[in-house]
Amino acid sequence: MTSNQFPSALNPKEEDIQKLLACQVHIGAKNLEPSMERYVWKRRIDGVYLIDIQKTWEKIQLAARAIVAVENPADVCVISARPYGQRAVLKFSKYIGATPIAGRYTPGTLTNQIQDKFIEPRMLVLTDPRTDYQPIRDSSFVNVPTIAFCHTDSPTKYVDIAIPCNNKGKHAIGLMWWLLAREVLYLRNTPSLVRGNPWEVMVDLFFYRDPEENEQEKEENAEEVTPGQTGPEWTTGENYEQTADWSNATTGTSDWGTDTGVPGTTSTFDSSVVPSWDGQEQH
Repeated sequence: MTSNQFPSALNPKEEDIQKLLACQVHIGAKNLEPSMERYVWKRRIDGVYLIDIQKTWEKIQLAARAIVAVENPADVCVISARPYGQRAVLKFSKYIGATPIAGRYTPGTLTNQIQDKFIEPRMLVLTDPRTDYQPIRDSSFVNVPTIAFCHTDSPTKYVDIAIPCNNKGKHAIGLMWWLLAREVLYLRNTPSLVRGNPWEVMVDLFFYRDPEENEQEKEENAEEVTPGQTGPEWTTGENYEQTADWSNATTGTSDWGTDTGVPGTTSTFDSSVVPSWDGQEQH
C-alpha cells in the first residue's frame, strides 16, 4: 500500500486488507468502462481486471465524510434493488439511521410529490449503478448527490462518488456496507466505538442469506435425533397381557363387567346393577 493524503490513523489496518482480499473485493470483470480505468491496478492473464484496494479505501473515507456531513441521518437514503445488497442496506440503515429502500424502486419516488412514498433525501447511496439506474436518474432531476459502489464495468453517469469494488459478490457487497457503516460511526465519535477498537457487530450480519439454505438447515436440524432417545415401544403378542391389563388385579373382573378378551382372565356381568344417566344406580 502506497502512502496517501490521509493521516496514519485513517490508513487501513492489516485486518481490513485481509477482509477485503478474503471477500474478493478487488476482483473486477472482463469489461472495463472508460471512467473506471483510473481505479484499475492491473489486468490478469485471463482478462479479468483487478481493482486498486488503496483507491477503494480512499473512496470509503471520502464517502463516509460526505454522509457524516448530513445533519439528519434520515435524510440519507440507501437503495439496493439486487437481493445480495438488500440485507446489507437494512443493517446499514439500522446502525446509521438512514432511510432504506430494499427491493424494487418505484419510479418518481424522488420527483413525483403526489406519491404516497415520496421522499426528499439529501443524499443517495446505491449498491449497483447498473441495476439502480432509475433512482440515479431521478436524483439528477432534483440535484441530489449520489454515492455508488461501482464495478469495473459499471456506468458512472450522474454518480458523484464512485467507490470501486466488486459489487457482484454477496460477501464483497456485505463487507463494503459494513466498512462504510463502521467508518461513519468512527467519524460521528460514537461513545461505544472508538477508532482502533474492533466493532462488536460481525460482518456476517451484512451478508446475504439464501432462504432455501435456511430452510434446508431447519429441516436438517429437525431430522436430527438426540443420541440415546428412541420413540415409544408398542408391545404385542405375549407381552400384551402384561402391558394392557384392563381387568382388576385382585378379582380378575372388569370395571364395566365385559369380557376383556385377554387370555387367562375372566369377567362377570351383574345385570342387577346398571348405571343410569343421572348417575344413580337402578336396582
